[in-house]
Amino acid sequence: MKSRRQAVLLEVVDREALHSQEELRRRLRQQGFDATQATISRDIAELGLVKRAGDGAYQRPGMEATSPELARTTLERAASSFLRRVERVQQLIVLRTGRGQAQALAEALDRAQLSEAVGTIAGDDTVLIIARDSRRAAALARRLETYAEA
Repeated sequence: MKSRRQAVLLEVVDREALHSQEELRRRLRQQGFDATQATISRDIAELGLVKRAGDGAYQRPGMEATSPELARTTLERAASSFLRRVERVQQLIVLRTGRGQAQALAEALDRAQLSEAVGTIAGDDTVLIIARDSRRAAALARRLETYAEA
């Protein structure tokens, strides 16, 4: 029973962005497993699940966001959570976050592999995105502002 429950837990985490043990408990219940919070907590520890920096969803250790949809969702969530201000100068975009949040946002940007961006540099509360040209920088800045408003 335990090994099957843990296998289902891994399947669910691989295909969905789940952010809390309660969400995990509900998904397991939908799959026919009635697990307590303590059981789920032990399963998380035994399986070595970790939370992604970008959006706080559970994942297997060492796993990258595998699908473009998941990477985009992670970026949208990170931008809505962390992004405070967007400024563009030519092909450079400067993003302002709260203290200690720039790294998580930059990681989400990098994993999303945006065609407009050449790369990112992150500090404590600032992310610099270097875009391929000013037209693409403007489009990316607008998109990030939309994510932040969501």
